[in-house]
Parts: sequence; C-alpha cells; structure tokens
Amino acid sequence: MPLVLRTATADDATTIHALVVALAEYEREPDAVANTPDNLRAQLAAPHPAFECLLAEEDGVAVGFALFFPTYSTWLGHPGLWLEDLFVCEPHRRRGIGRALITRVAELAAERGCGRLEWAVLDWNTPARDFYRSLGATALDQWTTHRLTGDALRDLASPR
Repeated sequence: MPLVLRTATADDATTIHALVVALAEYEREPDAVANTPDNLRAQLAAPHPAFECLLAEEDGVAVGFALFFPTYSTWLGHPGLWLEDLFVCEPHRRRGIGRALITRVAELAAERGCGRLEWAVLDWNTPARDFYRSLGATALDQWTTHRLTGDALRDLASPR
C-alpha cells in the first residue's frame, strides 16, 4: 500500500472531522470537539482558509493528518507554522506516516521562508514526546501555554 500525502480540500471536511474526533478520543477528551464538518468545509472553502491540512492516505483511505496554520516571530522577523494536530490512526502507527506528515509540513515551512515550526504536546503523551525528540525537536519547558476560551474570553473582550 503506497502512502499518499495530499492537501485536503473542502470536500475532505467529513474525513478531517472524523480524524479530529479520533484524536480527541486518543487525548482523553472525546466530548471536547465542538467543530463540525460544515464548519471545516466552509473554512477550507474560504478565500483565505484559517488552516491547511495534509491527509495521509493508503488505498484512498485517510489514515492520518497534519493540520497547521501560519504564525509570526517578532524576534526572528520571519513567519512560522503552528502544527495544531498531527495524528495517525492506531493500526497505522510506527510505519513512518507521522514522520512523513511532519516532514512535509517542515518542507512547506522551509519553502515559505519560515523561521520555525512549533507545536504543543500533552505532557503525558510519552510516545509523541519521544517521537518529536527523535526528530531533533526541543521541548520548551520554560514556556507555559495560556488560553482564554468561553466566558473568560468574552469577559475580557467586553469588560463591564
């Protein structure tokens, strides 16, 4: 089964959604996905999509994906890419699919003159952390990710 990596289109929204749900289940958050195939389809069909997605396929069936979007480093003075999701379905792991996906994202970053490719990984996900270290990635242990969402975001956006 030859592996095919291709750029997802709006027609792939249902497939992307299924992979996002599978990732959420793996990350122990099965009920956290609020996104929908219709939303993904609309975003991918937009003149300036909010994200890009690569699908890894074997025999026309998606077995993994990498979803990413642009960032910018004021210190480097260059754009970057943020890898939001990298996921390979369980039966297809340990066969180089994840490496192929992240390698392609790195190639795109280099082609676009990006100064960095970044992502986050859950601290309990030892297989992923080991995989990323094997690629030469450095964990930024001195940085802590912060997030505003839901009511906290709305409250800050419209103070009383």
